[in-house]
Amino acid sequence: MEIFHLVRGRPPQRIESLETLPAEGFIWLDFVRGKDSGWETWPKRLLGVDLDPRHVVDSRDVAHKAFFDVTASYDLLVFDEIAPQGVEFRLETRSAAMFIFERLLLSVRSEDNTSFSTLKQKFAEGATRSPGNVRVLTEMLLDNMAYRFLTIGEAFNQRLEDLQGSLLDPKSSFKEWPRLLEGRRDAYRIEWMCKSQVKTLERWHRQSRIEWSNPEETRLSDIGEHISLLRDAAADLERHIEAAVQIYFASTTYRTNEIVRTLTVFSAIFLPLTFLVGVYGMNFEVMPELGLAFGYPALLFVMLLVAILLLLFFRRRGYF
Repeated sequence: MEIFHLVRGRPPQRIESLETLPAEGFIWLDFVRGKDSGWETWPKRLLGVDLDPRHVVDSRDVAHKAFFDVTASYDLLVFDEIAPQGVEFRLETRSAAMFIFERLLLSVRSEDNTSFSTLKQKFAEGATRSPGNVRVLTEMLLDNMAYRFLTIGEAFNQRLEDLQGSLLDPKSSFKEWPRLLEGRRDAYRIEWMCKSQVKTLERWHRQSRIEWSNPEETRLSDIGEHISLLRDAAADLERHIEAAVQIYFASTTYRTNEIVRTLTVFSAIFLPLTFLVGVYGMNFEVMPELGLAFGYPALLFVMLLVAILLLLFFRRRGYF
């Protein structure tokens, strides 16, 4: 657990213990899911408010989707963040639950929700001063999450564009179908997740207990636009992948047809030649042509003439 005391315009102060809310500013309690226990009792200790048991259960779910709910005492905002990625992209998310009181923010997250550590690092370096209220602090966390979405989205797009380029390269023997199909599925998941998050932000804006100021509404709108950009990019990428797959199969079908047509032309040419060879390969005793001195070269001439005439015929018909 980490406790921060924030007063507008001052550097955030990390404190070791807390018995009551300070007279000035507000408090941020940050808990790591599965590591810090008893976090659900803090609102009762500090404010005399019990958390809804259903909200406590939702906050413990690492895979919970974006969600907003409001009570008489607090707002609950659950938001998804893309988990840290290794060398190979794997779309995994970590939910972060934020209980938003008037002078208290209680966050419950996974240990690898990097947006939280990023904001704390800015606090420690003095790059960011304390915001004016709890809701602005929540927006700062959401802004870090949205920025991470855009950063990961760029790497994801590049990976799928490389696969798409390899797919359409006529010199490449494409064998990355599992990765391409997985990427298409991830693009759909990103699109759906972004839609859910935008709707959650809209619900928070409409149903929050506290009136929004103009700067707060502007910041929230910017966060929604960032997420919408990634949503639209994921939808476009999904369509591009589908188009590339269709082009690939169309080109494969065209090449197959060309090969079949070439083989058909050669088969048609050799069919009469095979017939002639078969006729004169029969073992009858009386075959007058076999006794002619010029029989062999005459047959070769006829076979050559037939082949040339068929080639000219197929060429005039545009078969090759």
